[in-house]
Amino acid sequence: MFATTRRRVLQALGVGGTASVAGCSGEASEATEAMTKTAQSTAQSTSKPTVDKVAADPTDIPDPVDWSEPKHHDVTLETKEVTAEIEPGVTFNYMTFDGQIPGPMIRVRQGDTVSFTLKNLPENDMPHNVDMHAIYGTGGGSVATTAAPGEENSEQFKAMYPGAYIYHCAVPNLDYHISAGMFGIILVEPKEGLPEVDREFYFGQHELYTDKEAGTKGHHGFDFEAMAREDPTYVLLNGEKYAYAAANRGPLQANVGETARVFMVTGGPNLQSNFHPIGNVWSDCFPNGSLSMEPHTHIQTQVVPPGSTMVGTMEMPVPERIKLVDHALSRVARKGNLAEIDVTGKKNTDVFDPEVDGSDEGPIYGGGGE
Repeated sequence: MFATTRRRVLQALGVGGTASVAGCSGEASEATEAMTKTAQSTAQSTSKPTVDKVAADPTDIPDPVDWSEPKHHDVTLETKEVTAEIEPGVTFNYMTFDGQIPGPMIRVRQGDTVSFTLKNLPENDMPHNVDMHAIYGTGGGSVATTAAPGEENSEQFKAMYPGAYIYHCAVPNLDYHISAGMFGIILVEPKEGLPEVDREFYFGQHELYTDKEAGTKGHHGFDFEAMAREDPTYVLLNGEKYAYAAANRGPLQANVGETARVFMVTGGPNLQSNFHPIGNVWSDCFPNGSLSMEPHTHIQTQVVPPGSTMVGTMEMPVPERIKLVDHALSRVARKGNLAEIDVTGKKNTDVFDPEVDGSDEGPIYGGGGE
């Protein structure tokens, strides 16, 4: 196997700018070609450590900013290449930050300083790095953080502008790395903070391009040609089919009368999300994660392009099961895109009465229909 060194990776990333990141620079072709061969081998390997799950818990989020002066933060992410189930009986080789998809949310305040370290574990096969859209600097810090297996690299940056921004791996074959799970959110709260809510949830959408049809039992390798065609096998929230829905790890919980803020990032690498809460709306919505603008109000479906985010707030005046979906609905019914929130509590028939003429609608439990 090609022994990738940081020097060669830096050459591939550093010559020709964006073209070299995409593997198009002539000067970088040798390193890029070698890393492509390594990527293809890694994609088919059946020797990766097996883990129970990669789906990040949507409620595992850092607490809101409660400080009013600039702070310094030490943040470390570890890259982990692992095997896990997409759905029962179907396994895949994921690439992750800290073993989860999306990667851990990083939460700071505008004006804070971050000392960031990326550790690439020695048992990994691939080089990795981090491009943070919240950074002023070459490649969003990707060149500074590039690390071969067994290495680590660091950088320091100041969070100058507020918003919710994607971070993602950006080595050559970055589309493969992102598809396999290497993306997350860095949230830079404005100096005045965010309005208080009762609950917060965190989701990440991405596509998997596998060499077998969805649902086929056994180990799925990665299909680079399908990725080039932008024809995914799965379109997922948090790395697994229906990861946080009743059909898998169970719906999330909330109570009538509460408010919930949802952070959503689209890793892609290719498809936009059309993010919609069935049975609700985004009462306040910040497209592209921009927290510098006034929110859009009562938005039914928010487009979230690959490489971007959204922040939306929901009010929950009645008991219901909210289905969070990509409203390109074949992705829900056939490709695994669904999360659910059960809102429990006292009925509010002034707002919604499900028992007119003796009927009792009850919650909708199906795979994805409205």
